[in-house]
Amino acid sequence: MNLYPFGKFLVSTIFYPLYRVKVIGTENFPVEGGVLLCTNHIDNLDPPVVGMTCPRTVHFMAKEELFNVPILKTILPKVNAFPVKRGMSDREAFRKALKLLRGGEVVGMFPEGTRSKTGELGKGLAGAGFFALKGDADVMPCAIIGPYKPFRTLKVVYGKPIKMAPYRENKASAEEVTEVIMNEIRSLLEEHK
Repeated sequence: MNLYPFGKFLVSTIFYPLYRVKVIGTENFPVEGGVLLCTNHIDNLDPPVVGMTCPRTVHFMAKEELFNVPILKTILPKVNAFPVKRGMSDREAFRKALKLLRGGEVVGMFPEGTRSKTGELGKGLAGAGFFALKGDADVMPCAIIGPYKPFRTLKVVYGKPIKMAPYRENKASAEEVTEVIMNEIRSLLEEHK
């Protein structure tokens, strides 16, 4: 049983008024086709916030440890999350993500690989570039601009899609593409502070 629609409704009902969520740029989001949604990571609440503001259903990669937590291991798969082993090559997660992207779905990931302790944008990992190049999908940069404090405005900004075809044609490396993605997220953060 898929709980994504119910989860989106529940989270929206609580978070929109609590965090005064302001969403910018959803009109930029591709209506169809595979999309790699890349977002900065400032809080554990980022996935539900992105999930509730995104105009399409998102399949999130989530660190494998979360699937060992009793309640979460039951809920996460029902809200389209799938596990990824951090810090190593996880073939199963790669295959799952590529299959979703090639099947026209939206895969959400946090290229920094972990939450920023300072709120500043960290360095992106090459995995983002790898999926962008191999996934037959465009990249959607997204910026979450906090803080997560009750009754203070939290912004979620969707940029313009980054077309991957030129990077594939020019045989760009995963590191180069990750840098492009991180620069787009950085621009959104600076523009909408």
